[in-house]
Amino acid sequence: MKDPYKVLGISPNATNEEVKAAYKALVKKYHPDNYADSPISDIAEEKMQEINEAYDEILRQRAGGSSGSSRGGYQDSSYADIRTLINNGRVDEADAELNKIPQGERNAEWSFLKACILTQRGYYFDAMKFADSACNMDPMNDEYRQLRDNLQRRAGGYQQNAYNGNAGGCNMCDVCSALICLDCLCR
Repeated sequence: MKDPYKVLGISPNATNEEVKAAYKALVKKYHPDNYADSPISDIAEEKMQEINEAYDEILRQRAGGSSGSSRGGYQDSSYADIRTLINNGRVDEADAELNKIPQGERNAEWSFLKACILTQRGYYFDAMKFADSACNMDPMNDEYRQLRDNLQRRAGGYQQNAYNGNAGGCNMCDVCSALICLDCLCR
């Protein structure tokens, strides 16, 4: 791997705020959405991956390892790294890192992050269990409660549709109609 500081164009002596600012500026510049219809979209994606890896590496280096802290023995910065992975859409990597945390050291933040991962994967009911667990462990945390409330609203809407015979927003007649239309389009 290249020197992560060179990738972000900063000095190793840069403050955390400078690291974050450099990362955000590069994300804004090289985000693949900016190059969606461009012949260099592949290059932009590779550059974004390189930027994400460099930022993650700097965060890991500055965390100084993955044990010992005020939160159940696991460092807050390790959870911050996992949040970064989730926010960057790297859900599988985030889940792998989260699962490395020993069972006895899993706290409210762990449950919250697990709920976020499951939500991004579309497993809302499983996510709800972890969001409830996070809220039970830390009932004063607004972020945890907000996720739980959002999941409850989703589940309520799904249950209402299912009760009306309209699970997922459609019924069997809608499915058949859509298939007939698709069949006509293919001819």
